[in-house]
Amino acid sequence: MCLAVPGRVLDIGEKDGTRMATVDFGGVQKEVCLEYLPDLQVGEYAIVHVGFALQRLDEESARQTLALFEELGMLQEEFGDPWEQAAAQAGADSPWPFADGPFAGEATAPQQVQEEGRP
Repeated sequence: MCLAVPGRVLDIGEKDGTRMATVDFGGVQKEVCLEYLPDLQVGEYAIVHVGFALQRLDEESARQTLALFEELGMLQEEFGDPWEQAAAQAGADSPWPFADGPFAGEATAPQQVQEEGRP
């Protein structure tokens, strides 16, 4: 599911000629395009959907919505690690989704498998 999530603008800059911001969504920070809200300022809240700030929002409404999303587990669903989510849905005890695989029991999935003769 894709949600429109309220977030607080932490900083604003430009990337490849596009006005961008770092936005905090209840502890998760993402880069967001501000082209639809060119006058949005640091400290303000906006509703963000698929990486675009779409509408300014007051702080109280943003906090209430974030609290509700957190309570319902929707922030984890939207921003969480898909491997951890798949493992949890499968009922696995290990964060690594393949409990019988070479990395069973490790805290995180490996970045790259290195075998003899393979980079």
